[in-house]
Amino acid sequence: MNSKNERIKKLNISPDTTLKTAMRALNAGDARVLFVMDNEQRLIGCVTDGDVRRGILNAIGFERPVSEIMFKFPRFVRQFEKDFKEKARQYVLDEKLYTIPVLDSSDRIVDVLFWHEFIDKHPLEPKEVKQITNPIVIMAGGKGERLNPFTRILPKPLIPFGDKPIIEKIMDNFAKHGFRNFILTLNYKKEFIKMYLKESKLPYNIEVVEEEKFLGSAGSLVFLKDKVKETFFVCNCDTFLINNFRNILLWHKGEQALLTLIGCHKETILPYGVLRVDNGCLNSIEEKPKFDMIINTGVYLIEPEVLSLIKPGEYIDMNRLVERVLKKGKVTVFPVVDGWSDIGQWKEYNESLHLLQNGIER
Repeated sequence: MNSKNERIKKLNISPDTTLKTAMRALNAGDARVLFVMDNEQRLIGCVTDGDVRRGILNAIGFERPVSEIMFKFPRFVRQFEKDFKEKARQYVLDEKLYTIPVLDSSDRIVDVLFWHEFIDKHPLEPKEVKQITNPIVIMAGGKGERLNPFTRILPKPLIPFGDKPIIEKIMDNFAKHGFRNFILTLNYKKEFIKMYLKESKLPYNIEVVEEEKFLGSAGSLVFLKDKVKETFFVCNCDTFLINNFRNILLWHKGEQALLTLIGCHKETILPYGVLRVDNGCLNSIEEKPKFDMIINTGVYLIEPEVLSLIKPGEYIDMNRLVERVLKKGKVTVFPVVDGWSDIGQWKEYNESLHLLQNGIER
């Protein structure tokens, strides 16, 4: 199979492809779109990560077919059109498309054109990373008991993750998208962290907030009331998320939410046989069933007015704060396909470290 046919095949899916499979395919490629083909290999629709995200938020199941969420009128050009490449170029410029299929007279894809074949820089890609003033709050005051015995000596934020401490990796990850203003909430072994920040001289604007007693996973945010005046991210120090944070911020603003939780799809296998019972009689046995869930990544976008819901000195965890926000205004979820690791426990830490060392970002 030649390279042209290979790249077309990678982008083609059938209408009965599940959302979960489409999510993985989109995450694995860089075309940002999948083309839905009927039994005769004719183009009938397309699916982007935005389509999948809307489907998830509308409670369409992960095992549902993409035919329920696909866009049924995708842009394309015809092979026999004399100016089809110029037409494709206009789609890139006018509609900000990344990938344009080339069809024959029977609506079958014979080629795929990519934006970089026409222009050096896509209209949606900034020429340089624009600096964003919105602060990133990293909750770095916990004891990190799940990482014992290391955290008996070092605070969790300074545990090595690859060639750098976890906290520096998190800051570098946000900085890739233009975020350079960080606020760290400290408590457990805070002098170690302050000393590291002083000696490492990181190229970011870093402010430290110290809590005198443990206030839960959200309580120390009360100290930000007079410091933060715009939308801010909150990130736990045991979570590592690879995503375009700029896009998440824009989505949050568009939703006019008070708080957005970033959730990640996880497939969990129950390691038992499940008995399906009706009136005391066995209907069936389902061996090691799989469950699809959206897991809280520990990364949030929060509006400053939410801080007024926390009392000074109050012990409060993030789930309780979210419950309070729900009574006041809109709380949304931004689902991601992959790219999240809970590095606060040894199993996930070691798996994530292995991927990192092998140049694989998940």
